[in-house]
Parts: sequence; structure tokens; C-alpha cells
Amino acid sequence: MPISRRRALGTALAAPALLAAAPALAQGQAAPALRQAPGFYRLKVGAFEVTVVNDGYNRRPNPAEGFVRNADAAAVRAALAADMLPTEHLDITFNITVVNTGTDLILFDTGTGGLLAPTAGTMWDNMAAAGIDPARVSKILFTHFHGDHVSGLVSREGQARFPNAELIVPEAEWTFWMSERAPQQPAGMVKSRFGAYPAERIRRIASNAEIVTGITGLPTHGHTPGHTSYVIANGGASLLVLGDVTNHPTINVKNPGWHIVFDMDPQAAEATRHALFDRAAADRTMIIGYHWPFPALGYVRRSGTGYDLIPVPWTSAI
Repeated sequence: MPISRRRALGTALAAPALLAAAPALAQGQAAPALRQAPGFYRLKVGAFEVTVVNDGYNRRPNPAEGFVRNADAAAVRAALAADMLPTEHLDITFNITVVNTGTDLILFDTGTGGLLAPTAGTMWDNMAAAGIDPARVSKILFTHFHGDHVSGLVSREGQARFPNAELIVPEAEWTFWMSERAPQQPAGMVKSRFGAYPAERIRRIASNAEIVTGITGLPTHGHTPGHTSYVIANGGASLLVLGDVTNHPTINVKNPGWHIVFDMDPQAAEATRHALFDRAAADRTMIIGYHWPFPALGYVRRSGTGYDLIPVPWTSAI
């Protein structure tokens, strides 16, 4: 359609006004929140529905210094650089596994709960976005009792976050942290987290116990005295909930012989990594890594003295 002189003049006169109004409009709007879309991812293991819920991350400065006990700084920097990661910091992710068996809604560990790093604690928003109500969680299984795995048990005021859950804990882990042998400060933290729940709701199990049909413990001691991983199996499919057998995959999957500062028995942790990953590689078992980049699902494959992590491709289908 031809543009008349009058219309063109009107448009020209209006343009400066629109441009002048744009900053005012922008100033009146709230700044966009610097957050991703809700962080949860679903998959099926047989008839079981599994949801991985992201709980944010912690940024560790200068990971080449003090994070790995038995590797020099140059080797750690080289490993990070080879994986296209920054060498001045390392972002360590937290991922929580939720399994709906059809009978039980089961949580594996409880994350940071927003009580630790300021960049962590996204689990509550992400659980809500995923439609997971803490009041409906019937069982919570623990891999171990470090703060980033048990702090989500309680609110900032120390109140129980999961009012109807049974807490299922590895016997060896419980015995250690409740004993005089445990370091005083972290043991106090552990006791305060579990202390919000009645004693009759805490069940101690052997690390190799079957918890419900299709979910069985797997002893993976070393990171802590009673560290336990879990195998989820249903309908011919299986999934390994790893816990802290490794930290970030660049550090502990490619370099299983590296001893990180959080491993309480470094030699046992190293032996556990090799034994578990050799088995998972041979069986082609899918793994959820608590500290792996979200959505934290992958397979391991033997590569030289270490292992490659093969991420599971993202899919919109469940």
C-alpha cells in the first residue's frame, strides 16, 4: 500500500517519542531474574518414574590448590583446561534423585536445603515446579551424612521439612557420626539435622539391604565410613544412584586415583571408584552422579587409567 506524505510525516514525528519513552518503560520494569528455567529432569526405569532435581551449585575457588590431595596444581589445572573448564574456580553441582515407585515417593539425600552456599538451595523451587510435595515423600534414603546431603532435612528454623517421611540410614554411617570418633563440629550438624525427627521415624539398615522391591543398597565406603550407593532396578532396566563416590567428573571420573579433600579414607575411596566403575562399565549401567553437571545422567567407559563419562542424551520423552 502506498504511504501518504501525511502518514510518513506522522511516523517520523512519532519515532523520537517512542525512542524517548523506551528508557522510561525499561526503568519501570523489574530487572530480569538471573536464573534458569526450573531444574528437574524425568526418566523411566521400568515402571518407576525417576526425577532428578537440581539444588544449585557451590563455586570452589582455585581448585588446583588444596582440593586434590595427591596431585600437583599443574596437573589439576591441565585436567580442567582439557575439559574446557576455568582453572580459577570449579562449580560443583548438587543433584537430588526422587523415585516414584507407584507405592512410595522416595528421596535420595536432601541437598543443601538453602543452608549452605548462596548459589545452592534451588531444590525447593525445583521440587515445586516438578510437582513434588515434601509432605508426600514417604521415605528418604541417605548415601552419607555430609552437610550438602542432609541439610535439606530442616528449615532455617530447624523444623522438619518432610513431615511424613521415614528416614532410612546406613548403619555404619549412623554409628560413626553418633560416636565420639566423629569430628565434633560436623557431628553436631548431623545430630541437629536428624534431631528434628522422632527417633521412631529413623530406620537403620545394612548398606547392602533391600529397602523396597527394586531398590537395594550397595556398600561404597571410603568417602565416609558408611557411604552407600543405591541400585534402582525395575522391568529389566537399572540405574545407579552414586552419591559421592566421585565429585566433579573431571576430577574423579577421569582421574579415579585422585584423592579429594572430602574423602575420609582416600585409599578406600579410590578402590571403591575403580571397583564400582569397572562393574558399571561392563554392565552398561546408567548412573546419576550427585556432583555431576545437571541432569547428571551418564555411563562410564574405561579409558586408560581412568574413565570417560558418556552423558545420556537429553530427550523430551519420558
